[in-house]
Amino acid sequence: MRLRFTKMHGLGNDFVMLDGVSQNLVLNEDIVRKLADRHFGIGCDQVLLVEPPPSPDVDFGYRIFNADGSEVENCGNGVRCFAVYVRERGLTARNTITVQTKGGKMILQVLENNQVTVDMGVPKFEPREVPFAADQRKLDYPLPLKSEQLTISTLSIGNPHAVTFVNDVAQYPVQKIGAEVERHPLFPNRVNAGFVEVKSRHEIRVRVFERGVGETISCGTGACAAMVAARLHDQIDGDAIVHLRGGDLHITWEGEGKPVMMTGPATCVFHGQIHI
Repeated sequence: MRLRFTKMHGLGNDFVMLDGVSQNLVLNEDIVRKLADRHFGIGCDQVLLVEPPPSPDVDFGYRIFNADGSEVENCGNGVRCFAVYVRERGLTARNTITVQTKGGKMILQVLENNQVTVDMGVPKFEPREVPFAADQRKLDYPLPLKSEQLTISTLSIGNPHAVTFVNDVAQYPVQKIGAEVERHPLFPNRVNAGFVEVKSRHEIRVRVFERGVGETISCGTGACAAMVAARLHDQIDGDAIVHLRGGDLHITWEGEGKPVMMTGPATCVFHGQIHI
């Protein structure tokens, strides 16, 4: 099978984009792992698939596969790349695009210079919605690990997140602790582990160990989850810059019951074909 693809990134979080509208293709875990392999494939954090609209009220279907082949519900950096990709491929000329993901519908607004604003939806906090094994919703939960006990906030931004506040995120052992959090038995579908340093009422620094990938240079849903958790703890206001290792995102959130809005760039790296 020969696939046409485009390599893109959102602040260094990189993707293989596949057009499932104009070419017939079927993905499985083995194919995804081969595409994502940085030595023998193209190399990426996630493979993103554009599909025809599954219902009349959306423009496209949007599927997300982690580098390990697992399919997930949402990807904030990826959806910005999705918006730019479908326009560059000539699949749509719209500036406002509605897509259906496994985690729900998303509305994308393409701005100048390939900046994209995404309505990430309303965060969910009930443990069953994350999902997280707890009897009732709390602001913080203890999470026992092999080496220590963390204090986490949990929420869903279309996918599950566990957020921990730290004093110095640059020096924090994200690889070690993140790997333990990701596969903790209290998260039945695994979880994205975010680590947050609050700099001011309008500025935070974030690193994320992504489920099925490992630590990535940036994570859009992780940035949103961090901002929401910081706001619930009254450490930040409703309009903030989130610093990630790959660059900055602008996140706004008015509070519970309101959607999280994320604005950031999407960059095309190259186009190609690969034989699988």
